[in-house]
Amino acid sequence: MLLRNSRQQFLRGARAGAARWGACTALQPRRRAFSTANLEGEKQQMTMFAAINDALRVALATDDHAVLFGEDVAFGGVFRCTMGLLDEFGSDRVLNMPINEQGLVGFGIGLAAVGGTAIAEVQFADYIFPAMDQIVNEAAKFRYRSGGEFDVGGLTIRAPANAVGHGGHYHSQSPEAYFAHTPGLKVVYPRDAITAKGLLLACIRDRNPTIFFEPKRLYRASVQEVPTGDFTLPLGSAEVITPGSDITCVAWGAQVGVMEAACARAAAEGISCEVIDLATVMPWDKQTVVHSVNKTGRLMVTHEAPLTAGFAAEIAATVQKECFLKLEAPIARVCGADTPFPLAMEKIYLPDELKVYDAIKRAVSF
Repeated sequence: MLLRNSRQQFLRGARAGAARWGACTALQPRRRAFSTANLEGEKQQMTMFAAINDALRVALATDDHAVLFGEDVAFGGVFRCTMGLLDEFGSDRVLNMPINEQGLVGFGIGLAAVGGTAIAEVQFADYIFPAMDQIVNEAAKFRYRSGGEFDVGGLTIRAPANAVGHGGHYHSQSPEAYFAHTPGLKVVYPRDAITAKGLLLACIRDRNPTIFFEPKRLYRASVQEVPTGDFTLPLGSAEVITPGSDITCVAWGAQVGVMEAACARAAAEGISCEVIDLATVMPWDKQTVVHSVNKTGRLMVTHEAPLTAGFAAEIAATVQKECFLKLEAPIARVCGADTPFPLAMEKIYLPDELKVYDAIKRAVSF
């Protein structure tokens, strides 16, 4: 009887997991890509770190169960994204944590498991790895292993990622592919101040554990007119920033700006690039990308993380399968090198504008 009950519980969990995540992995009819072009309401000029601060303020103000915690968040954090929140919401809701990533993520899992909204900050994405067991084996599998009875959907983990110009191998990594490989997690990357606020609020309110990677070199570099009110942008949807007809170009996070510069350079030579910000790495918007490649016949994907087993490979494999008869050229991947992130050789390591531009030219002239 005990064995039969265990088998029934396993099957309930499998069905719940399949129902929950099947839509994220199967190629469904094309979903609608989102747009930031026509956001309404009062706006204010903000840097990206100020937009993140504003999103956290909105989240704490609209959800009495929301708690923000991490290393040094009480005084504002390394990048000042949490400035003023302790004074406004008190020490019960804005908590400093020890230098223990496994512990603070575990605390977040526990808080989310009992119905709280847990907003964890890992000081640098490079230091998220001590919490891998908590994220991959606990948070991601909590709903599945309970047969859908329990979840930690209220957990959001924020982490500054990508190169910053002087970070070296411990403050420059882009670890999205590790987590995209784990069913049960959502992985999100904003490209600027507007998407940072809208996507972060969406992550906090989504009922799945979510990792929100913040491109740290954009904290002060990205300055935009950001809506001051409460708004979200949809997770799992890409944004077609610029329509085009010759080649589809895909990136996320800070690399979107690099790619846009390369596409502008290509446009000066008469090459029409369809520029897509993936925004959500998992579940990624297959429909928008596939629809675009079926139109253009070419694809270039770029990211800072190393080439081998980077998320560009997943996109390339899917597009090769879905668009095989429409492809006019090999799919191009422009990525970081397969080495530890090198401080002295950062400019050589990074997939810069000229490397992306060269890949576009090669694909179009193939």
